[in-house]
Amino acid sequence: MKRHLNTIFIALAIVVSAWIFSNAFKSKNKTRNTISVTGLGSRDFVSDLIVWNGSFSKKNMNLKDAYADLDKDREEIKKYLVSKGLKAESIVFSAVEIDKDFESVYDNNGNKTKSVFSGYVLKQDVQIESHEVDKVENVSRQISELINSGVEFYSEKPQYYYTKLAELKIEMIAEATKDANIRAGKIAKNADSELGQLKDAEMGVFQIVAQNSSEGYSWGGAFNITSKRKTASITVKLEYDIN
Repeated sequence: MKRHLNTIFIALAIVVSAWIFSNAFKSKNKTRNTISVTGLGSRDFVSDLIVWNGSFSKKNMNLKDAYADLDKDREEIKKYLVSKGLKAESIVFSAVEIDKDFESVYDNNGNKTKSVFSGYVLKQDVQIESHEVDKVENVSRQISELINSGVEFYSEKPQYYYTKLAELKIEMIAEATKDANIRAGKIAKNADSELGQLKDAEMGVFQIVAQNSSEGYSWGGAFNITSKRKTASITVKLEYDIN
């Protein structure tokens, strides 16, 4: 009886092993009968929105006088920008920041003994947001004219954006998908096979870099805002059955 049971167990083991091996073989061949291809979609474009930031400040022992000086500079800045053709509604001034400034006093040994109030420092930011990209860009390059008039204006580099990015991205995804499909078809043909059903589609990283530059791509996605002319790209990975 014991021998008979051992024979049954061995037979069952062989059957189970054969079933496992068969399924493993099928799974292996199923994996081999697929193809994954990555397609690329890209577009060159010119930014249609510019954002330019700057700041100015005044210092005075008297807070009221500091406000008056800052108001004068603000009017000079606005007048200058409008004279250059910028629209008044595109010029936005922030709230005034107020700080107390102190100067350190040292003894003959170089040790700090105390801090003495040296005046109120008032600072205000200004932002210009406009679709007149070239005009604002030119004004930002001529800002030294305002500085030479006595206004302590600190200018930042303009930032460039594109307001139709969503539509552009859709077009690029379509292009990348078509590119991947063509690549998959050629590979299948060269392998004497036929392209089967699409099993999976995955979108890759979306990148925006400056045109004709050595700016590197990033796994997390690059988003250039310092160049007016840019190149956007996206990848799409497709997986097909192969017949």
